[in-house]
Amino acid sequence: MSSRLSFTVPGDGAGLRIDVAVDTLIIAGWAGRDRHAVEHHIAELAALGVRRPSTTPCFYRLAPALLAQDDAIDVVGETSSGEAECVLVRHGDELFVSVGSDHTDREVEAYGVTVSKQVCAKPVAREAWRFADVAAHWDQLELRSWVTRAGERRLYQEGTVAGLLSPQELMAKLGPDGLPAGAAMFCGTLAAIGGVAGGEQFEIELHDPVLGRTIRHRYATQALAIAD
Repeated sequence: MSSRLSFTVPGDGAGLRIDVAVDTLIIAGWAGRDRHAVEHHIAELAALGVRRPSTTPCFYRLAPALLAQDDAIDVVGETSSGEAECVLVRHGDELFVSVGSDHTDREVEAYGVTVSKQVCAKPVAREAWRFADVAAHWDQLELRSWVTRAGERRLYQEGTVAGLLSPQELMAKLGPDGLPAGAAMFCGTLAAIGGVAGGEQFEIELHDPVLGRTIRHRYATQALAIAD
């Protein structure tokens, strides 16, 4: 089963509109370039009862239907939270990059990481850039996120992607064919400021200081009631 993502790609005039049928969704986990940062994130989640991964990085294959570009997602209860990540999308022969959130149920994560990731929708922004336009200065790209909880908005993540494995490294680790056409891959995240926390709204941002442009996306979480 595939999912359809629509992006506006900056260019001449109004820019280009592309529709991508995604039939492969991959989440790259524990994808830090800096081993100390990876250990920090592992310890951060271990405090929530999440088991250490057997290898790093690891790749979780999920249902493409989880991808969402809406302004809100439904979640079960109030134990989930987001993570800002670069998202690579292969459309035909061309590679694009956007920003998304690996929204995950933290309570279920203590039971099984793959299951927890399958439980929640994966929000993705509605704008993308050509990867070729940012490849030469990739490490200077900046990720940020904000969480709003009980009406209070605070900075949740901030930093460059230099601490994460490059897209080329991740795609090489996928196998000889790399990232196939029709595939989307979340490329890893940054440590949370003040620890992992959820809320009623999550904002994600990918900023390019070299070309002076930013991709933003905001979504609300609508908690479904849990029946006894």
